[in-house]
Amino acid sequence: VHYLLLSAPWSVLCYYAEELQLRLPLQALPNQTSIWSAKVLGRLGIRNVMAQEVPNLPLDHYTCQFKVNKLQWFLGSDKQDTFFSTTQRHQILYEILATTQYGHSKEREVGVDWLLSENVFSAAFPLHDGPFKLPSEEAAPSSLNQRQILFQYWANWRKWYKYQPLDHIRKYFGEKVAFYFAWLGFYTGWLLPAAVVGTLVFMAGIFLMFNDVPAQEICESEEQYRMCPLCKSCPYWQLSSICTTFKAGRLFDHGGTIFFSIFMSLWAVTFLEHWKRMNASLAHRWDCSDFEDIEERPRPQFTATAPMTIINPITGAEEPYFPKRSRHQRILAGSMVVIMMIAIVVMFVVSVILYRVVVAILLASSGYFRFVASASRIASVTGSVVNLFFILILSKIYISLAHFLTKWEMHRTQTKYEDAFIFKVFVFQFVNFYSSPFYVAFFKGKFVGYPGNYVNFLGVRNEECSPGGCLIELAQELLVIMVGKQIINNMQEVVIPKLKCWWQKHRFDSSKKTAKEGESVQAEKAPWEQNYQLLVFEGLFDEYLEMVMQFGFITIFVAACPLAPLFALLNNWVEIRLDAQKLVCDYRRPVAERAQGIGIWFYILEVIAHLAVISNAFLIAFTSDFLPRTYYKHIYDSSLRGYVNFSLAHAPWDFVQQNNTTCRYRAFRDPDGTFSSTYWQLLAIRLAFIIAFEHVVFFIARLIELLVPDIPQSVEIKVKRERYLAKEALAENKVGF
Repeated sequence: VHYLLLSAPWSVLCYYAEELQLRLPLQALPNQTSIWSAKVLGRLGIRNVMAQEVPNLPLDHYTCQFKVNKLQWFLGSDKQDTFFSTTQRHQILYEILATTQYGHSKEREVGVDWLLSENVFSAAFPLHDGPFKLPSEEAAPSSLNQRQILFQYWANWRKWYKYQPLDHIRKYFGEKVAFYFAWLGFYTGWLLPAAVVGTLVFMAGIFLMFNDVPAQEICESEEQYRMCPLCKSCPYWQLSSICTTFKAGRLFDHGGTIFFSIFMSLWAVTFLEHWKRMNASLAHRWDCSDFEDIEERPRPQFTATAPMTIINPITGAEEPYFPKRSRHQRILAGSMVVIMMIAIVVMFVVSVILYRVVVAILLASSGYFRFVASASRIASVTGSVVNLFFILILSKIYISLAHFLTKWEMHRTQTKYEDAFIFKVFVFQFVNFYSSPFYVAFFKGKFVGYPGNYVNFLGVRNEECSPGGCLIELAQELLVIMVGKQIINNMQEVVIPKLKCWWQKHRFDSSKKTAKEGESVQAEKAPWEQNYQLLVFEGLFDEYLEMVMQFGFITIFVAACPLAPLFALLNNWVEIRLDAQKLVCDYRRPVAERAQGIGIWFYILEVIAHLAVISNAFLIAFTSDFLPRTYYKHIYDSSLRGYVNFSLAHAPWDFVQQNNTTCRYRAFRDPDGTFSSTYWQLLAIRLAFIIAFEHVVFFIARLIELLVPDIPQSVEIKVKRERYLAKEALAENKVGF
């Protein structure tokens, strides 16, 4: 392996700094980092255990776009070695490498990325600042390099409860990585109140479970309620056999669930509104407020393959151009492929449903008492596991397809390219991950018919909810997918990078020994050799996707599982340090990329927050027992005595004659199988509840949006001050020659 160490002279750095519209300092400021939780604890007079003193804190600056002819007005312009930061030098060098044409054909032969894809070079990366391990335990903090500071004060498991040093992360890895960790830390902090409230609601469920009259009636009913078979070859069963499962369902299905659903809907809106403010503050502090509109350049691949040029209406510069009509045609064609893949996901979901039905039938007719008694539950749990494996396999296939389609669509900037890619994958993953929980929540057990007149799908009788009800089944589905996926992901993030690093190091050392034909390998490898042994950083897409999917689970289906925010909080505490360790210890240093925020992920989060309100309204109205119980309390008996009998219908006379036995089933139907007046009254109440719930929550959410300004007043003042200083510093009459 041969190495080329690249650097750029001062004149090249200055030329490209102006070309890339890099922002450089005019005037230093004290670092004005402010964290809301630190302010709250300070006002309450409580010691803040999350605060930590991190050495070499980067200064804050008033900045403006670099101009070579105004060089003397920039702070530190007399020190050529330190004027441009390390990350800015990396950006300049990468821009040169990414835009240099190396072949005669203009079609593709441009940039270092194509050279890497064609194996001309095996790698191209900026060097880390040195080793991440400390030279000794007694080393002075000020003597540590940036990588050692990040390892000691950020990627260290002992710092799991400390604030992240965001300015250090931004200085070393760039704005795009820093925004991800800023958002992840902010989201994790906001999960704390949600987890506390969710745990209290769950504990209230435990208390209610032991004092629930319908649960006591079921447990004491013995052979009073003989229930109709749940599938074609399933046996009749006693309602008292589901005593434990029914009680478990009460953990999630009670009045506190309504409060928690409203709380989480408003929590999601308030969290996103405050993130907007945080994003605006960070974007200004990190000099990227105008990045997407003014400063972002076209992608090198786009520049190389665009068929024509056009004048940019904002900057006035001539830029490569791809006709909108052609792009829209390609996007439309790509959308057809996405729809086809979604149809495949739906087919897999249907196959999992059929699997559950068939397994339930096979177990019920097996003759083993333990299998017969738990047929529905075993089929449901194994179906959830099968569904999880389908999800993981289909995800891998689709992501490769989405990359190809997005490249083909010819997006001008990296931000637009990533937004298009993210949107495609998210739509697919949303259907992939949420189709099964949506089916259990809103369709399973709703269209089954009644004894003697069951509804069939593909020749198989439609699935009924398990004896304990669909809500307990949904909670189980969420825990399997959400917690199962988190455990698998965290194991992958711990084990796979370590194994890859070990294999890469082993392969490198083996090849070096072979090359030196038995000569002793140097004890101390050169920095580029050490960096080459590390793994390639493949972006933050998977990390964002994992967190956004988690956000969906804790908001869309929170009525079914109040403990979801707690599991998410515990996972995220681990996730932050895992991701930090991977970046600092296991990966080559990525080229610092600029960003204005978390991009399209924010708009996806907003859509999920709105969808959560609608989902929880329908979940409480149609899947939960809350409204039927409330109806019975007000109309018949406030103590709920007799509710079990009220909620069960008698099998029609035709079915009784045909089978020479009578049985009961869950429904509000008359003896002839038609819907009873109670059913229609409850349907009206359910629809009224949905409308009322949505209107109240959306009204309060809109009020929160209006009351919380998107940009803090302090940031607006700083922006005006910065513009004034830039105007003063760069005015022609201020420059002396």
